[in-house]
Amino acid sequence: MQERRGSPGGRPGQARPNFKMLGRALSYIPRYRNIAFLAYGSLFVATAAQLMVPQLIQSIIDTLVAGFTGTAPDGLANTILHLPSVHGRATQGLIVAMLAIALFAAMRAIFAFGQGYNSERLSQNVAFDFRNELFAKIQRLSFSYHDRNQTGQLMIRATDDVEKVRLFLGQGLVMSLQAVVLLIATLIVLWTTNHDLTLVILPILPVAFLAFLGFGAIAQPLFIQVQLRIGALNTVLQENLAGLKVVRAFAREPQELARFTRSADDLVAQQLKVAQTFSFLFPIIFLISNLGQAIILYFGGRQIIDGTLTLGEWQKFSLYLAYLFFPIGQLGFIINLMAQASASAQRIFEILDTQNEIENRPGARELSAVTGRVVFDDVTFRYFKGGEPVLNHVSFTAEPGQTVALLGATGSGKTTIINLIPRFYDVSEGKVTIDGIDVRDVTIESLRAQIGIVLQETTLFSGTIRDNIAYGRPDASLDEVIAAAKAAAAHDFIMEFPHGYETPVGERGSTLSGGQKQRVAIARALLLNPKILILDDSTSSVDLATEYRIQKALDRLMKGRTSFVIAQRISTVLNADQILVLDKGQIVARGNHEELLETSEIYAEIYNSQLVGDASPEPTLVAELAEVGLRP
Repeated sequence: MQERRGSPGGRPGQARPNFKMLGRALSYIPRYRNIAFLAYGSLFVATAAQLMVPQLIQSIIDTLVAGFTGTAPDGLANTILHLPSVHGRATQGLIVAMLAIALFAAMRAIFAFGQGYNSERLSQNVAFDFRNELFAKIQRLSFSYHDRNQTGQLMIRATDDVEKVRLFLGQGLVMSLQAVVLLIATLIVLWTTNHDLTLVILPILPVAFLAFLGFGAIAQPLFIQVQLRIGALNTVLQENLAGLKVVRAFAREPQELARFTRSADDLVAQQLKVAQTFSFLFPIIFLISNLGQAIILYFGGRQIIDGTLTLGEWQKFSLYLAYLFFPIGQLGFIINLMAQASASAQRIFEILDTQNEIENRPGARELSAVTGRVVFDDVTFRYFKGGEPVLNHVSFTAEPGQTVALLGATGSGKTTIINLIPRFYDVSEGKVTIDGIDVRDVTIESLRAQIGIVLQETTLFSGTIRDNIAYGRPDASLDEVIAAAKAAAAHDFIMEFPHGYETPVGERGSTLSGGQKQRVAIARALLLNPKILILDDSTSSVDLATEYRIQKALDRLMKGRTSFVIAQRISTVLNADQILVLDKGQIVARGNHEELLETSEIYAEIYNSQLVGDASPEPTLVAELAEVGLRP
């Protein structure tokens, strides 16, 4: 499944390398400058200790060679006469050198630990910031953004992409910096040791760096495609797990397995492309490194033969040469980490840079307590610019305390109307006002604090029943939670559980039935004590008896509140102050139940069809229904 146009990941094949995003990710490091100072300061000390060892080895070798070859005027006889003293000095020198090398090795080990530990601390802190910023951004992004993008892709960016950037900050960046320091310091030492031999190997370095840049440009788009395919695979898995009951009910396991296999095959194919590229890269890097070593062996050997290079200098040169080509040998791994990190950084910042369509306007004020007068003034709405209007010049007024019922066929615009009140979307034309104030002129947080919502798709979170009821008011007391549950006809079934209100609801409320989940959701909205109440088909998953009890409770609770009710059954909205009948995004009829029966052919048709289709209520409820003026 590919992402739609406009999605953060873009279409396959459209990805372009963008190392600027990786540089932007590095700008998070100064937030933790103390940890960075410890990490990179340790790196410099450890590298300096590493660079001292070849110098000590040269001194040992040159001292021994000079002593045993003899430099006195009488040559060999003088050397033989001084053998005991030469041997003593050599032994003493070896002991001193051994202790010095051990000291520098210990120093390098200590500071290498400090470098590794603090660089990991640094990368974990930056990853923490990325995850929090991504989560906060995704929480704030408008519903239209989520309509266009897959959940799986967003999850991958907050997890796997962040981890790719973290790995580069914790390993690749340290290795890169160490390589640069080691390379520069080694070149300085080699230049001061032997100009001619250093000039011989210099032309090899640009070749290595060109290979570095070339493979980086090739690898980054490949890794972008890998991340896209991981996201697609994650989407299939997420959708399958969420709809597992549907899959099994329709015996679609083989088809879902085939769908997952196709996504997995796409991912494997892309990862093999990456592996193929790097299988070619690593031999190139090692070829360049070995070529340099061969050149040094030849030219260094000739200088020893000519007497212009001592054995100690040649040995030091050889050891430093390993330091010179060691970073080049690491290029493949560094390129790998860098390409992955730059691709992932680009995907991360695409989300962080996304302009939210629903934001607080500059100067937006807090919406204080309201009376609840809601007005739709010539509202037109399109989900996508240039698309067909979902609502077309809709106007109506809900007075404080009124109950407004919305009826109509699927796709008529009922849900769109209630989505515009809390600014889940913004109107394309016209305006929505509360107490005469345009909802776009107040802060989103203060607006939604005045509105209680029970959506058609009931969502509960992992935790207890009490936690879910108190979701909008975590500080609510148990008595307040119980009062809300009683009002929503949820208290009785809650108390049937052994742990009562402390009963875990399971993932997405899996331990509760559809009707139970809906009543918990109603209690959650009622606990906010909102002035505006939105019920989106909130009794669709309950039986007639439960529906009646919920409706009876809601009738009491909706007094003094402006309420918007979407219902498929007319029986649930007979007592509404105003019923709006919608068809194809327009209000085709309005009034109360009696008025619409006389004036609206569509309403009368819906009412009569439901009278015929509805089953008779339980005999025990007939009297109660009659008491409140409801016909069975």
